[in-house]
Amino acid sequence: MFKAILVDKDADVYQANLTELDDAQLPEGDVTVRVAYSTLNYKDGLAISGSSPVVRRFPMVPGIDLAGTVEASNHPAYKAGDRVLLNGWGVGEGHWGGLAQKARLNGDWLIPLPEALSARQAMAIGTAGYTAMLCLIALERHGLTPASGEVLVTGANGGVGSFAIALLARKGYSVIAATGRPAEADYLKRLGATTIIDRAELSSPGRALAKERWAAAIDSVGSHTLANVCAATRADGLVAACGLAQGMDFPSTVAPFILRGVSLLGINSVTRPYQERVEAWDRLCTGLDLAQLDEITREIGLSEAIPVAHQLLAGKVRGRVVVDVNR
Repeated sequence: MFKAILVDKDADVYQANLTELDDAQLPEGDVTVRVAYSTLNYKDGLAISGSSPVVRRFPMVPGIDLAGTVEASNHPAYKAGDRVLLNGWGVGEGHWGGLAQKARLNGDWLIPLPEALSARQAMAIGTAGYTAMLCLIALERHGLTPASGEVLVTGANGGVGSFAIALLARKGYSVIAATGRPAEADYLKRLGATTIIDRAELSSPGRALAKERWAAAIDSVGSHTLANVCAATRADGLVAACGLAQGMDFPSTVAPFILRGVSLLGINSVTRPYQERVEAWDRLCTGLDLAQLDEITREIGLSEAIPVAHQLLAGKVRGRVVVDVNR
């Protein structure tokens, strides 16, 4: 038996509970992992609360991230005792995920846990840090350098935003952080932000083009915020879009793209090829000051995951939440 968060739906009743499951209930897969740590991401909050239909099959164990040790394997790349991690691939949505003490998975979804990281550190980074690194890689592949000018980060107090600030600042970029929590300005500056702006400047309907302000941006918010970010991006600037905290809509025009040559780069963190995942995690090992993880991270036990998921959706959680599934 092992403990897990289980989401189920009976008629119109949606519920998430901490329960015990039997190994025989695990889904199909060629690698069984003893999970050490998981995380709480925005998508996990949606899955646990039922406030958005991200869960595609019931019952479901949520948790889009996990790190642990291989218990059994029929996959040629892994053997018992190997340390592994996983991000994405629909885990926690269509296949049982990481908010459990065990997981059975497709080995192709896994990568080896980098030697430089513990399982806890890897989950402190998690999909949030991994996505932030994918954004930085995409921006730099399109020519961004610290000399290009300031880089805006929206959703700055969230997981992706926190890591984006830390990664950019460590590479010498000047970072503008947009936040709805001005009381957290000191936290953002400790991560490396040089300028703090109120998210209200970006979250309401705006003009097709605005005054040019930043050379590039990493946006995890979407909707009007993303539209306004693009409208205020400098000529030939870059915007990496990776989230939809405000909404999935994009109420913009083509003006920033055809009149200023702004490039909008979509970041898909869910189904990246193996080598891209390994590259991103290798860069995270050197691109982050691992000592900052304690600043960004809060640890909870599995029994706390459900109430904290609701706090996360209410915007009351700063940075990252690591879940020790064994307490």
